[in-house]
Amino acid sequence: MTNETALPLYLRGRFAPVPKEHGAADLTVRGSLPSDLDGRYLRNGPNPLPGQDKGHWFTGPGMLHGIRLRGGRAEWYRNRWIRTRQLDGHPFIRADFTVDLAATPANTHVIRHADTVLALCEVGLPYWVTPELETVGPYDFGGRLTTAMTAHPKEDPVTGELHLFGAGFAPPYLTYHRVTADGLLLDSRPVEVPGPTMMHDFAVTEHHIVWMDLPVVFDPALAGSGGGMPYRWDEGYGARLGVMSRTPGSTDVQWYDVDPCYVFHVGNAYEDARGRVVLDAVRYDRAGFQHTWSDIGGSTGASGLVGVREPGHSQASSVLHRWTLDPATGRASESPLDDRDAEFPTHNETLTGRANRYLYTVSGDGIAKHDLTRHTSHAYETPGSRYAGEAVFVPAADGSGEDEGWLLSLVSNDDGEAGELLVLDATEMTVQAVVELPYPVPAGFHGSWLPEPVQRP
Repeated sequence: MTNETALPLYLRGRFAPVPKEHGAADLTVRGSLPSDLDGRYLRNGPNPLPGQDKGHWFTGPGMLHGIRLRGGRAEWYRNRWIRTRQLDGHPFIRADFTVDLAATPANTHVIRHADTVLALCEVGLPYWVTPELETVGPYDFGGRLTTAMTAHPKEDPVTGELHLFGAGFAPPYLTYHRVTADGLLLDSRPVEVPGPTMMHDFAVTEHHIVWMDLPVVFDPALAGSGGGMPYRWDEGYGARLGVMSRTPGSTDVQWYDVDPCYVFHVGNAYEDARGRVVLDAVRYDRAGFQHTWSDIGGSTGASGLVGVREPGHSQASSVLHRWTLDPATGRASESPLDDRDAEFPTHNETLTGRANRYLYTVSGDGIAKHDLTRHTSHAYETPGSRYAGEAVFVPAADGSGEDEGWLLSLVSNDDGEAGELLVLDATEMTVQAVVELPYPVPAGFHGSWLPEPVQRP
């Protein structure tokens, strides 16, 4: 019998992978689901095959979890592995350090753009999946995408364009791409950076792209050791943020030195009245990064994971932080926005690239709402051994305020009990409804609400 405590943290408790695919219909709902929630909530995350340990939380094969909501009912739940070349046993990094972009785990995010649902992971091509979670195959935008694709593309709410990038282990280390609202990739530009950093996220504003060139870098020696994630903190690399114009063809970047840190996830960015770029994101200092990286399988000697209350660890590993980049002075100012531990920041995506008042984060075992105008925050805490995942904001159909809508979050359990879909009123941060799922759902990464298309006469 397996000793549960001997397993890595990312394979036990609420992180424990499920051994098979399931489906269920007519789910039990506590409370009242809003009648205008008509669509699918999909969430992605790593789920190794039974008996498998890929060496790091980030590298397990992707599994989608989906719940169909309509007319105040939860019609179905299902989970499906994303059937990539990696799931079939093909290595992503070959012995000569070349890569198979179709051997990605596709385990990080799931989005819909131009009526195509894509499962994403930053080290390879996206995978096309159906709204019922079945895998179609790797997706390269008709042969135009020849790099990896970030797991965090940004869709401009005004133009409908999708902005994305690919990070590589060899030059060009960074390539920017732009996709039209109807799904045509028509703009690809190499962007000069000095080395292969782990650039997981980026930001857009109305007129700019914001890059994060930070000191977590690819290490070929770690790649050659087998398993895990071949990245480490490199104090000598430096830390800077870059601002690049969205004007077609532009590759000039104005760089701003910042205090050494790492950022997995951006909240939002925008241009203020003085023409400065404001970036809000979750910031890790070196100690915070090392604590987190160790527990999820990275090569360090530290321990401790955001949201896991380890003895002696009282300081937050990661906090919401703001950088203000001033093109007139060429300098960056920065300060924390909150002292809560935080990850997976989300916002009302109708304001992506524009000034927003609210951000939502996973904090401890609950979900926090941050008022960036009043500089306050408060949280809904999940009871018992339940832990909330990323909270996806869904605007109310008849709402006009930025926070009028709902937050959807998959809840996982440390004790192995079945999962739940939590629906919070985003204005009041109170429970609107809970959808009871018949099976456990492991902690995962990112998801999206896919509303049903509007039926036109």
